[in-house]
Amino acid sequence: MSKKHLSTGSVPPPVVPGKLRLYSMRFCPYAQRVHLVLDTKKIPYDVVYVNLTDKPEWLIEKSPLGKVPCIEFEDGQVLYESLIIADYLNEAHPEPNLYPSDPKAKAKDKILIERFNGLISLMYKFYLSPSVDRDMFEEALKVLEFFDRELVSRASPFFGGSKPGMVDLMIWPWFERADIIRIMRGENYVIPRERVPRIMEWKAAMKEDPGVKVSCLEPEVHAKYMKSRGAGTPQYDLLVQ
Repeated sequence: MSKKHLSTGSVPPPVVPGKLRLYSMRFCPYAQRVHLVLDTKKIPYDVVYVNLTDKPEWLIEKSPLGKVPCIEFEDGQVLYESLIIADYLNEAHPEPNLYPSDPKAKAKDKILIERFNGLISLMYKFYLSPSVDRDMFEEALKVLEFFDRELVSRASPFFGGSKPGMVDLMIWPWFERADIIRIMRGENYVIPRERVPRIMEWKAAMKEDPGVKVSCLEPEVHAKYMKSRGAGTPQYDLLVQ
């Protein structure tokens, strides 16, 4: 899927019959959420990567907020926002169901996904702020410990049970990128395995999942992109040969 990101002056490729169209950016964790659901459910789709700095003029017609992810149907209708798209795909393509069948358990899973937003905000500070401190890192570790305890309480390899569910897929993109902090900030920002042992086991298991492997990149690649973004010249086509 190493395609160039389309920019100003480009023309969107025609929608492929029988496939959903996903407008994405190769290094966007929110877009990766949708990739993960599509790949886990094996839903046929094609991808158009978009340069988010030099945006194509037609992007606003597909995604009114000018962001990715966005999916387009053969009839021209579109959906955007990662969590809304993920929930739609789960309902429209119910096998496998990524949420628990019990309504209360499903609601608790959605609470977990919402709670993870705090860690996302912290991670972007680590990536892009001129300086960070240990207090911020400790705050992030406490959130990780909460998720570690939750995984222990579920007594299963994944938040979704024996296989990744919606919680796993919605939080995975940021765990895939977690080592960016170590790469960019130094060894003082290594996540201590002893503080979140179950999360570390979960992370290793997620990397081996077939649906995750399709879009997974090594942290060194993510760090290279993030450094370019921090310098004001994001290398969207870093993976294009």
